[in-house]
Amino acid sequence: MDALLTLPQFAAFLAAAVLITLAPGPDNLMVLSIGMARGRRQGMAFGLGCALGCLNHTALAALGVSALIAASPVAFTTLKIIGGLYLVWLGVQAIRSARPAVAPNAGATPSESAGKLFVKGLIANAINPKVVLFFLAFLPQFVDTARGHAGWQMAQLGLIFTLETVLIFGAIGWFAGRVGERLARNPALGVWLDRTAGGIFVLLGAKLLASR
Repeated sequence: MDALLTLPQFAAFLAAAVLITLAPGPDNLMVLSIGMARGRRQGMAFGLGCALGCLNHTALAALGVSALIAASPVAFTTLKIIGGLYLVWLGVQAIRSARPAVAPNAGATPSESAGKLFVKGLIANAINPKVVLFFLAFLPQFVDTARGHAGWQMAQLGLIFTLETVLIFGAIGWFAGRVGERLARNPALGVWLDRTAGGIFVLLGAKLLASR
């Protein structure tokens, strides 16, 4: 297929994408909190889910569906409510599952599986209306309309964004997990980490619901 990205196009987009992904925001904040609360594997799994959720937004932007959603107040508001309620639900679940201190002979509460956290990260990103608007506004800036095939160019840009996000979120989850695993050796700190992670999700969901 024609209209492959040029090297300058690729380099400029990659530099911008890395800076945006590293900037403090809801997604990397959620990955950081999950990694510290649940461990390296869980943090990396959640981060991978968030990153791959970008493929959904890439497809929507390339097909023009995001523009339709953004142009419809009812559709956008509905998506925002669903996304906000889902984040609040994730936070409440994390707070409820906070591990209390246990007696030496008591069995430890099993941690949430990496597979479940991957799915939660995937859904949390895929239904986030702010990410819909971000992709709709960000990707076209690097499309060379003179070369044609704008949708195909946007698909390539979205794939690049997804791949670099996989690497960065994976690193955040890994390092956060290392810190969290050391802190969680103290049972009281383990409970605090779980509740903190849940509180972050609830706050992010509430912020999304309250935004206009």
